[in-house]
Amino acid sequence: MTDDNRQLGVELGELGDDLESAEYPMSEDELLERYGDGEIEMEGETETLEHIIGPLNEDEYRDYGEVEQAIMNMVGDEAIGRKNYSDRTPPAAGEDRQDEGAPDQDDQEGQESF
Repeated sequence: MTDDNRQLGVELGELGDDLESAEYPMSEDELLERYGDGEIEMEGETETLEHIIGPLNEDEYRDYGEVEQAIMNMVGDEAIGRKNYSDRTPPAAGEDRQDEGAPDQDDQEGQESF
């Protein structure tokens, strides 16, 4: 497994190595038949390749870059971890920063935002 297989909270691991060395172009059916059960890790959770990119219903993937982009486009918020988190400086005096979540997204009930 190479370090290159972790990107934006998504860990492809050995699946990434396998996909990168596969011969393309490859139909989606062939891709999912060969690699669909491969697991992708996101913030401690895992999903199969088929679960993530299956809903796209693509005809063909021309290269590894297209498969990787499809994965990145389809992973949900679970891949990014804590939303709007920054380990950088706290808000400056008078600065209005959103604590958690996206605009119009409710925090979990009973949970304080920091």
